[in-house]
Amino acid sequence: MNAPNELKTPMAAEPPLAEPAAAPRPTATVDPVVARPMATADPVVARPMATAELGSGFRTLLYKELLRFWKVSAQTVTAPVLTALLYLLIFSHVLEGRVQVYDGVGYTAFLIPGLVMMSVLQNAFANSSSSLIQSKVTGNLVFVLLPPISHLEFFGAYVLAAVVRGLAVGLGVLLVTMWFAIPPFKAPLWALVFAVLGSGLMGAVGLFAGIWAEKFDHIAAFQNFFILPATFLSGVFYSIHSLPPFWQATSHFNPFFYMIDGFRHGFFGVSDVSPWLSLLVVGGSFAAISLAIVSLLKRGYKLRH
Repeated sequence: MNAPNELKTPMAAEPPLAEPAAAPRPTATVDPVVARPMATADPVVARPMATAELGSGFRTLLYKELLRFWKVSAQTVTAPVLTALLYLLIFSHVLEGRVQVYDGVGYTAFLIPGLVMMSVLQNAFANSSSSLIQSKVTGNLVFVLLPPISHLEFFGAYVLAAVVRGLAVGLGVLLVTMWFAIPPFKAPLWALVFAVLGSGLMGAVGLFAGIWAEKFDHIAAFQNFFILPATFLSGVFYSIHSLPPFWQATSHFNPFFYMIDGFRHGFFGVSDVSPWLSLLVVGGSFAAISLAIVSLLKRGYKLRH
């Protein structure tokens, strides 16, 4: 049976569906700073740490150490000068005219270089040792260890600051004591060499004491049982030729004797031993102790817990 004709009529085709509109492309209004490749970043911001200014840590630490003792200069500079002046007043009053060490040299003039060098050595030791133990006890040493400061910069800053303080105190003692007697400066270069080397050596010894010590009592014991006896028994107030033979021989094992005797040679041109021997002993001691301290700093001995 045939289907009705209207069923044979084809259905009208539906119009094709329209494609969805494409998303709009981003315009060229993007922030050029954000879209800029990393290669074109600001060279100051992208500069690697390796290209940082060399030696900045050393200069900063040195400035901190210099400022530390200069802020209390009445205690760190003026007080040692007054102490040396008291020594001069007492010993020169008692022994002037009774003791003559070198021909044509009064006892007061002989005493002045010894007091100057004694003050240089003691204050160079006190500067580095007290600074380091204070940082350890108060806990602010971490702010010195965290920055990228090498062990050589650490050592150099502390020792150089100790040298500056020692020389500043020594110059003050010399200026004050010259009112009582003016010693001749026959070899000033020798005096300068031994003052710098001696203060550097004691700055390194003070750094060792600060590393080793865990509290202020340890520093006081180190100073009272080692530094003070070695200083007073080194010929500050006398010549070792006035001692018995046994104590003369013993004095040659005291490195402080060579520092003071070499420094005194720069004033009078004469000394108990050759200045070249004193220079060899002092320079060798400074080199040996410096190598030992740098090794301890490199390992972080008693500094990094």
